[in-house]
Amino acid sequence: MLGNHGRSITKAVFTPLARVLARMGVTPNMVTVAGTVASVAVAVVCIPRGWIWQGGIALAVVMFGDSVDGTLARMTTGGTRFGAFLDSTLDRLADGAVFGSLTAFAIFRMAASPVRTWVIIAGICSIIGAAAVPYARARAESVGVVAKFGIAERTDRLIVGMGSAIIMSLGAPEWVLAVGLTWVAFASFVTVCQRIWFTARHIDEGTQ
Repeated sequence: MLGNHGRSITKAVFTPLARVLARMGVTPNMVTVAGTVASVAVAVVCIPRGWIWQGGIALAVVMFGDSVDGTLARMTTGGTRFGAFLDSTLDRLADGAVFGSLTAFAIFRMAASPVRTWVIIAGICSIIGAAAVPYARARAESVGVVAKFGIAERTDRLIVGMGSAIIMSLGAPEWVLAVGLTWVAFASFVTVCQRIWFTARHIDEGTQ
């Protein structure tokens, strides 16, 4: 949901930067790879150590900046099939690193309690959801159905997951993180079900 609105904003913000990168000979794939490496590095270094709000700010900057690859692609190559494949694949690595790191934080930094157990379970389910949501879309497209909607797009899941962690790190109770990750896990499951249902209805048509 949030992702749809964010695309128009990032397009306006990053068009000037994309023009500069294009003149420098930087390709969209270079931006994609660099953004993923930076996202994974920030997540696995900062979050498990308890540097959550610092890591959250860094991730927001990196992931927001990573959106320049789409603008750059439209400006230069017009977007390639391999570029789309690379971007989608590497996004899964970044998502897994974020939710895996939040789960690792709970395991290594939170005191044993029912809330800690809740966070770990919700974190594991969020990791599964981070892979299942885009996989459902990809498999739908492989049979000719465009099922790219749902209540929890990538941006929604990252904002809620990291947002709840940052709020907790600033002094809120640990259950705030538990609730945030539970929403991510539940919304991911619902989104997968939405895409399965939509595909089942339209698979014989071959198009949306």
